[in-house]
Amino acid sequence: MMSVQLGSALSTGLIDDVGAGGAAWLRLTAGALILLAIARPPLRRVRRSDVAPLLGLGVATGLFTVFFLAALERIPLGTAVAIEFLGPLAVAAIRSPSRAALAWPALALAGVVLMTEPWTGATDPLGVLFAALAGIGWGCYILLTQKVGDRFDGIGALTLTIPVAAATAAIIGVPQALPGLRLEHIPLAIGLALLLPVLPFALEMMALRRMTATAFGTLMALEPAFGLLLGLIVLQQQPGILQLAGIALVIAAGAGAQRRGLRAAPEEPDALSPPAARAAPNSAPPR
Repeated sequence: MMSVQLGSALSTGLIDDVGAGGAAWLRLTAGALILLAIARPPLRRVRRSDVAPLLGLGVATGLFTVFFLAALERIPLGTAVAIEFLGPLAVAAIRSPSRAALAWPALALAGVVLMTEPWTGATDPLGVLFAALAGIGWGCYILLTQKVGDRFDGIGALTLTIPVAAATAAIIGVPQALPGLRLEHIPLAIGLALLLPVLPFALEMMALRRMTATAFGTLMALEPAFGLLLGLIVLQQQPGILQLAGIALVIAAGAGAQRRGLRAAPEEPDALSPPAARAAPNSAPPR
C-alpha cells in the first residue's frame, strides 16, 4: 500500500508534463517491459475461454489507472483513494449473501461526503467523477482477477494483462504525452513502474500465500489512510477534521466488509497468473 500510494503521489510531476493519460501510458508500458524481462508469458497455457477475461483484465487495469491519475490532477490523493475504494466495497456488498452488507458501502459513501464537503462547492466535480470511474474499473478488476486467478497461479499472466493495459492507456496517453515528452521522463516512468505495478503485485502475491484473503482485505482497508498520509507528506495536502472523520468511516467500512469474505478455492488452478492482488473485498484466497 505504501508503494502504491507513493507511486501515485510521485506521479503528479509526470502528470503535469505529459497529462494523466500520458503518465498512465508511460508507467504501464515501463511496467510491462519490466515484467516481460523477469517472467515468460504463459502463452501455451492460455485457452480460448481465457482470452476474454485476460483482455478484460488488461483493459480494466488501463482504464482505472488513467481515471485515477486524472482524478489526482483535480482532487487530493486521500480523497481520490477513498472514492475509488467505493468500487471494491460495492463488489463485496453485491456478492454478499446478506443484504445487510449494503450498509458498508453506504457508510463509506458517508465518509466520502465528509471528505469532499459538496455543500461548500470547493470540490472539483470532474475529479470526483474520475475517481468514481476509477472505482468502477477497480471493481471490474477484482471480478476479472478472480476469474483469471481460478485458472492460473503466479505472476506470469501479468505479462499478458499489463501490456494490454499499456495499450489501452496509449489510446488516450500517446496524444497527450507526445507534445511534452522528454528523454528524462523515461527513467522516471521506470521508477514509477517499479512502485506500481511491479513491486506491489509481487509483494501482494507473497502476502496472499501467507494469510487468508479476509485478513488481506481487512489490511487493504487501510489504503485510503495511506493515501491521506502520502498526500500530506509528499504533496503537502493538509486534511481537515471532516476529512479525517471521513477517512475513518471509509476504513471502518472497508474492514467491516471483510466479514465472511472467504471464498472456496478452485480445485485445479494452472500455473502462472496474476495474484488475486488488490482484490480486497471478497477476494479469492491464495492457491
